[in-house]
Amino acid sequence: MPAFDRVLRACRLGLFAAVLGAASLAHAQAAPPGLPEADKQQIKNYTLTDDVFQRLADTTREAHALGIQPQASPDPSKVHSLNDLAAQAMAADPRIPDLVKKHGFTPRDFMLANIALMNAIMAVQARADPALSGNLNQVWVNPDNIRFVEAHKQEISALMQGN
Repeated sequence: MPAFDRVLRACRLGLFAAVLGAASLAHAQAAPPGLPEADKQQIKNYTLTDDVFQRLADTTREAHALGIQPQASPDPSKVHSLNDLAAQAMAADPRIPDLVKKHGFTPRDFMLANIALMNAIMAVQARADPALSGNLNQVWVNPDNIRFVEAHKQEISALMQGN
């Protein structure tokens, strides 16, 4: 299995988004039902940077080192905004809020960065796999993030492998 395919598989299993429990959201390339338009636009317009990626990577590595387990998917009936989604994720383990803060994120920003990364990974993979392209919701695809993921495939793959 090519390295980037393993990244996609890891995303589906929720390894990168384990701190959040947002894997199902990212995998589905959709926002929870009833998400306000402003939140939808913020997801679409969020742009990954080297700084954000490094902080995500550091947070993920530390979460793994602390033994923070993958979280259950959020209860969609209780998610009416990104803030609700972030609050559920932060409540899943008492260590998560401090960890996220330590790496310079608010809960909402951490959620946005993870969703942006997952969406971009899915979009890149969908280009290579026609079967996935039918599941890709173009509404959430930010072309800048696709370029970012393509430029950082090795780093993302290494992170997914626990390096």
